[in-house]
Amino acid sequence: MLLETGSARLLIDPGVYSAGFADLRDLDAILITHAHFDHYDPKTLPDLLKANPHAELVVDPGTAAEIVKLGLPARTANPGDGFELNGAAISVVGGQHAIIHADVPVPPNVGYLVDHGAFYHPGDSLFVPEQKIDTLGLPTGAPWLKLGEAIDFFRAVAPRVAFPIHEAVLAPGAIQMAYTRFTDLAPVGASVRVPERGTSIELD
Repeated sequence: MLLETGSARLLIDPGVYSAGFADLRDLDAILITHAHFDHYDPKTLPDLLKANPHAELVVDPGTAAEIVKLGLPARTANPGDGFELNGAAISVVGGQHAIIHADVPVPPNVGYLVDHGAFYHPGDSLFVPEQKIDTLGLPTGAPWLKLGEAIDFFRAVAPRVAFPIHEAVLAPGAIQMAYTRFTDLAPVGASVRVPERGTSIELD
């Protein structure tokens, strides 16, 4: 996901299911929530950083160990941290990936609050931050997620706008069903915005 705040261009979780990010330029930062392949691709990341020499790489503690093997400089983001990226305020929350199964180890996972809640990307978690959230990246489908859990998370965060993310593992019909449920069962005052893949939307 490419997020433009007005002061910063931030790319979040460029994994193997992401498309079109290899050609992005003038990035201020690349942020990674956790080390799973659909959020972090060690094959493409070095070239992306080379093409964006001024971009800062920000990673969770689990991905930090992998980044060392690549020899790339990175900031490790721990829950509770706060910093700025070219004028955009970043707060780090969460800490743990959602449970997939009791027998499946899960990595650290951090969420990123941008500009004090203007946007929230939870990664692969359902962590509800204390701050009021304007726009939420709402996980839609995953091996660790039920649709009802996603709706309850949506209601708990209660943003002004929800922007569905993490839908690539679903069939087209299931994706549309999830979007319909999000709209029908949204918290009071919230709306769901679904742009076409590869396009952008502007939020007031």
